Amino acid sequence: MTPIRQNPALAALLILVASAFIAATTLLAKALGTDVLGPALHPFQISHGRFLFAFLVIVTAVGILRPRLSRPHWGLHIGRTSFGWLGITLLFASVAFIPIADATAISFLNPVFAMVLAIPLLKEGVGPWRWLAALVALIGALVLLRPTPASFQPAALLALTAAAIIGMELIFIKKLSGREIPIQILLINNAMGLTIASIAVSFVFQMPTPQQWAALAAIGLLMACAQACFVNGMARADASFVAPISYATLIFAALYDFAVFRVVPDGISMIGSAIILAGGLILVWREARQRQALRR
Repeated sequence: MTPIRQNPALAALLILVASAFIAATTLLAKALGTDVLGPALHPFQISHGRFLFAFLVIVTAVGILRPRLSRPHWGLHIGRTSFGWLGITLLFASVAFIPIADATAISFLNPVFAMVLAIPLLKEGVGPWRWLAALVALIGALVLLRPTPASFQPAALLALTAAAIIGMELIFIKKLSGREIPIQILLINNAMGLTIASIAVSFVFQMPTPQQWAALAAIGLLMACAQACFVNGMARADASFVAPISYATLIFAALYDFAVFRVVPDGISMIGSAIILAGGLILVWREARQRQALRR
C-alpha cells in the first residue's frame, strides 16, 4: 500500500468536519434516548441503528467505487470495532441524562487517553506542551464532573468511561490507517460493529416509530461521513496532533442542544468546556509553531 502523504492542514479540516457530524449524531441520540420522537429507545438499539445504516451507506459506496481491497489485519479490526461499539454506546447512553455539551466535553477527553497510549503503542514522542494541554483538559473534565455531593452527575461517568474506551479505539485507527485504505477500514469496522450490535439489541429491541427510524438512519449516514473524514484525517498526521482538534465538537454540540432542546449551558458547563477547549488550543498553537520552525 502506498503511504498517504502527511498533510496536517488537511487533516485538521477533515477532523473539524467529522466533529460537526459527530455532534449531530449525539443530538439525534438524545432525541431517541428520551421521549421526543416516541418511547425512549435503549442505547443498544440506538448504536445498532448507527451501525446498520452506516454499513448500508458504506456498502453502497464500495459497490459504486469498487476499490481494490487488501488482506485485512483482523486482530486490529476486532480491537478497533469492539472499543468503538462500546464507546459509542456509552456516549449515547450518557446524553439521555445530561446536557449534550457536557457529555461531549467529557467524552472528548479521548484525545488525552489516546495521547498517553500513543507513547508505548505508537512510539510517538510527547513533549512538555502536549502534557500541559492534557493536564488543562483534565482539569476541565473535573469541573464538568461537578465532584460535590450536591451536584455530582453519575451519568457523567458514562461519558468519562466512553472517553477512555474511544481513546483506545483511536490507537487502533492509527495503526490501521497505515496498513489499509480508509474505505476498507470503514467497511470492515461497520460490518463487525453491526454484528456485535445485532447481538446486543436482540435482548432489548422494540419497534421504532417512523420518526425514530428516520433519526436512526440519519445517525448512520452522519456517522459514516464522520468516519470517512476521521480515518482520512488520522492517516495524514500524528494521532497526538490530530485527535485534539475534535474538541470543536463541544461547540457544535452546544449549538445543536440550544437550537433543538433550548438547553443553555450553565456557568459550570461553560467554564469546564472552555478549559477543555483551551487544552486543545494550546496543543494546536504549539504544533503550528513547531511546523513554522521546521520550515526556516
